[in-house]
Amino acid sequence: MKIVYSDKKSGRSAQAEVSADISAMLMGKRIGDTIEGELVGLSGYKLKITGGSESSGFPMYKSVQGYLKTAILRDSVKKGSKAVRRKTVVGGVVSNDTAQINAVIVEYGAKSPDEIFPKGKAESNESA
Repeated sequence: MKIVYSDKKSGRSAQAEVSADISAMLMGKRIGDTIEGELVGLSGYKLKITGGSESSGFPMYKSVQGYLKTAILRDSVKKGSKAVRRKTVVGGVVSNDTAQINAVIVEYGAKSPDEIFPKGKAESNESA
């Protein structure tokens, strides 16, 4: 399972692959729950789960209870006519099928943002 975490202040994000043991600790967490940053190597940080996706790529949806895949009805407006469309989503609870969790930093620790977010290839060329 991957956890993608981001910082709203700087607009930067990074991802961490977590082990099966840590994945098991995250089972049952919901969108909106806060988790310890130590799970991804960010001691002193707290992360809020904002979404995610399951192994087939379907997004997590907060208002769907549980962790089952389902089709929801969504309104869409196209060229003046209102249509109702189905969209397949999974529930907002982390399960065995969850492949990625998206999170945002809500509490900061001792590490600086430069240590947390590794410089990408494009960023490193700009500073040279």
